[in-house]
Amino acid sequence: MEEPKMEKEIFLENSYQTSCKTFIKEINENKVILNQTVFYPTGGGQPFDTGVIEQGDHEVEVVKVKREQGEIVHYVQNAENLTLGEATAHIDWDRRYRFMRYHTLLHVIAGHLYNKFGALATSNEIYEDNRARIDIKFEEEIPEDYFTVMEKEIQDIIEENHLISTRSLPREEVEKIPGSIKTVINLLPKSIQTIRLVEISELDEQACGGTHVKSTHEIGSFSFTKVKNKGKNGKRIEVILKD
Repeated sequence: MEEPKMEKEIFLENSYQTSCKTFIKEINENKVILNQTVFYPTGGGQPFDTGVIEQGDHEVEVVKVKREQGEIVHYVQNAENLTLGEATAHIDWDRRYRFMRYHTLLHVIAGHLYNKFGALATSNEIYEDNRARIDIKFEEEIPEDYFTVMEKEIQDIIEENHLISTRSLPREEVEKIPGSIKTVINLLPKSIQTIRLVEISELDEQACGGTHVKSTHEIGSFSFTKVKNKGKNGKRIEVILKD
């Protein structure tokens, strides 16, 4: 059987696809490389997916996924029953969907604060224990009492049910779109010449390689758990999904 050559990152095309037929093209101790995968590797503040790889009568647990030397590497519990050839990959959907909701929530916050204040997100992180944070750099000091108001503003945006879509463009085109890179574009390696943009209709479009829900309504209800200072005019906003 000839190994399929094309390597696909299915999560970029469809965040809702939970499994795929695939081909194990490399096994190195507990590391498995597939020719296509639904598993998201750690990146952009979003944790990796977990799940299983099935082959024949064997099911192997995937405990970590990382991008290494341009390949997506699936770390498995025990690879001794796997061989090169056809297999099926399945992700833990509950875990993925929670991360999708958090990731989109962080985009809504970043987009709203950019539109209102010209503020830029400097980093973000989704934690495995059901919480997330985003660091924002404002151009000037923001009154502390605003963040109570802002929580309602964000919840209102979520309930307006903005649709979310993606597109990929050449880097040179993206660099000309005002506000499409809400972080320093130099953080993206020069080797990346095609950039994926995530758009929240009527609110925000920015470069991102993460997974997202189809509409803001899917985020549900949330709350700020903490807002703290991060240097001059910087804030760290910590959030939690309430359901």
